[in-house]
Amino acid sequence: MSLKNPVSFIEAARSNGAAIASFNIHDLEMFAAVVETAAEERAPVIIQQTPTAQVHAGAEYIGAMAEAASKMYDIPIALHCDHFTDYDRIVRSIECGYNSVMIDASKLPYDENVALVRRVVEHAHARGVAVEGELGRIGGTEDTMTVDERSATFTDPEEAAAFVAATGIDTLAVAIGTAHGEYKGEPDLDFERLSAIRERVSVPLVLHGASGVPDWQIREALKRGVAKINIATELKIPMANAIKACFAADPSESDPRKYMGAAKKAVKEVVRAKIRLCGANGLADKL
Repeated sequence: MSLKNPVSFIEAARSNGAAIASFNIHDLEMFAAVVETAAEERAPVIIQQTPTAQVHAGAEYIGAMAEAASKMYDIPIALHCDHFTDYDRIVRSIECGYNSVMIDASKLPYDENVALVRRVVEHAHARGVAVEGELGRIGGTEDTMTVDERSATFTDPEEAAAFVAATGIDTLAVAIGTAHGEYKGEPDLDFERLSAIRERVSVPLVLHGASGVPDWQIREALKRGVAKINIATELKIPMANAIKACFAADPSESDPRKYMGAAKKAVKEVVRAKIRLCGANGLADKL
């Protein structure tokens, strides 16, 4: 099996009242932890990277790893660009094997947002690549971009319908009260707004900033139309803590297989829990 356009299995998840868990990765250990666990859970999965994470790991390396994983494991796997803002970077990523891209032009005026997203859609769709867009701004910090709580704006349902029709995107990331990074308190998602968007928009909806959102709110979001959940911070923190614990136990430790092995194990535990929370476990066998 080669890398699979994620639209088909995101739609399948939605039809089954589930969502696809999409995980931000930075290195081999995180990558392996995600795909191995997804295979064990028989779950389709999306591997994604922000622009700086891609620079850190290397687009060519990650593209080759994803292609290899798609042949090793009999589950649908997609490789996604998360919050890319530059058209040329997206074109280059597609050349390196990424088969799903997010063009984040949400900081631009509406008409400019539409124009840039439409340009990406035309290039990507001609190559069988899925496109995610964003309308509204999600608070917090993602990669090098920061949106403070005062300037974060929620997605307008009517505008969302017009945006999807004008751009031709495959999935829509919505701003309903989540934030990137760590939450200062329990998030309060605007579920009524989410339902209103769902009523007007036919494409699958994406929830960014899902790390730290209580399980009950994730389940409610799924009931109201979210079909893709993004997880980043909840992988990084356990990974870092596992490495710290190894050195705390033995400051002289120098074998990467030990401290990175512990880090990988910690990541796998989170990945498994998130896949099950999304109800994606076993979905690969229904496709």
